[in-house]
Amino acid sequence: MRAPNDDLSTPTMASASPPDKVTTPASRLHASATVRWILWIAGSIALLLGILGVFLPVLPTTPFILLAAACYARASERFHGWLLRHETFGPTIRNWEQYRSVAPRTKRIAITMMTLSIAASIYVVREHLWLQAMLAVIAVSVGTWMWRLPEHGEPPLGSVSSPSRPEDASR
Repeated sequence: MRAPNDDLSTPTMASASPPDKVTTPASRLHASATVRWILWIAGSIALLLGILGVFLPVLPTTPFILLAAACYARASERFHGWLLRHETFGPTIRNWEQYRSVAPRTKRIAITMMTLSIAASIYVVREHLWLQAMLAVIAVSVGTWMWRLPEHGEPPLGSVSSPSRPEDASR
């Protein structure tokens, strides 16, 4: 069975004599085909959960999509590239990969949806004080973490590489 590596960095040789210098693109794929399969499966599950999160407010979309992108980055260049170019998910992923930040609008939506979901969950388990307290602690912890994430505007569609200069990352 073929692993989902999609690695096109192996040069094909048309002649018998080796070229002087072969430059191959730097690949972030994991060396083990088994690990790539595991990462691809984990990325696919995370992507499905992220897509479900668009429709179900109790599932967070952004963390699952970022997890899928991280798994695909090490498992499949094709799927990672598809996520980076995706109209809906791409800007968030590119922002995270380039600047380790989220767009202010994404942060506001995520915190608002999480707050509404947790509030509804607290109402549903109103008979169990310990569950309400646990949900409140989770909400405050995750909300604080999310609020403290650095903010950065969404990068343009064509920019999928890392910033070339350190000062570019601080803008």
